[in-house]
Amino acid sequence: MTKFIGEFECKLDGKGRLIIPARLKKQLPPDSQDILVINRGFDKCLVLFTKNAWEAETDKLSDLNLFNRKDRQFFRMFNNGATEVPVDGNDRILIPKKLLEYAEIRNDVVLFAYSNRIEIWSEKVYNEELSMSSDDFSSLAEEVMPKKGKKEPEN
Repeated sequence: MTKFIGEFECKLDGKGRLIIPARLKKQLPPDSQDILVINRGFDKCLVLFTKNAWEAETDKLSDLNLFNRKDRQFFRMFNNGATEVPVDGNDRILIPKKLLEYAEIRNDVVLFAYSNRIEIWSEKVYNEELSMSSDDFSSLAEEVMPKKGKKEPEN
C-alpha cells in the first residue's frame, strides 16, 4: 500500500484544474499515475485516492447493512461526489465544480498527503483547521495516542 507524505501549496487554474506537484507525482505507484479518484472528505476538504486505495476504502463499507436506513445514509454520503479524474499530459486533474464548492476551494490550495490519501484543502480552511496552540495539541495527543505500556483493546 502506498504511504504518501508531504504538504504542498498549489493553485487552481481558471478551469478548476490542479497540477499534481512533481514530488507528489513521484510517490504515485506507476499503475496509478493516469487516473485517480476524488471525493468529499469529512472535514470540509476533498480526498484524492489511487484507484486501488479507493477500492480498499469502499471495501470497508461491505459490512454495512443496506437494509438499515442509517447504513444506507452513510453509504450515500460517503460516496456522494466520488469521481474518477484522469491525469492529463501536464499532470493536471480537473476537480468537479460541486466538489470545489463543497470544500470552499477557490484558488489557493494545500495538498496534505498522508497514509493512503491526499487531502485537498482551501488554504484558508486548512489554516483554520490547524490553528491550535501547542498546549491544545499536547492535550489532543494525550487523548488520542495510546498510553505506553498499556495494551490496546482487541476488536
